[in-house]
Amino acid sequence: MSVFVYQTFEIKQDKFKECIENLQEIKKYRIENYSHKVDILTPITGADHVFALFSTYEGLAEMELQNKKMFDDEDYKKLIGEFFLENIKQGSMNTQFYRTMSEKKEKKKE
Repeated sequence: MSVFVYQTFEIKQDKFKECIENLQEIKKYRIENYSHKVDILTPITGADHVFALFSTYEGLAEMELQNKKMFDDEDYKKLIGEFFLENIKQGSMNTQFYRTMSEKKEKKKE
């Protein structure tokens, strides 16, 4: 059962260029080094400076394993730490977890 992590945050207007470059580095690093899919979501409507990272994992156990690997990785912690401290508005981060719904099993005909 797939697990989706939807993490929104507001970027600082004066750090827009740096933020976009850093987000792209984070995405590339995670895809190259860990077993999950990462997308950067940009606004079409609504608040112009609210962006999101959307990650897809094979399941909860895989998400936990990949997160442990990421936060044991000093290079990743440096990359993500700089991003959150320098480029996003404090207190604007919101993280939500979703999973796919199981299909309804059909009743056997007698």
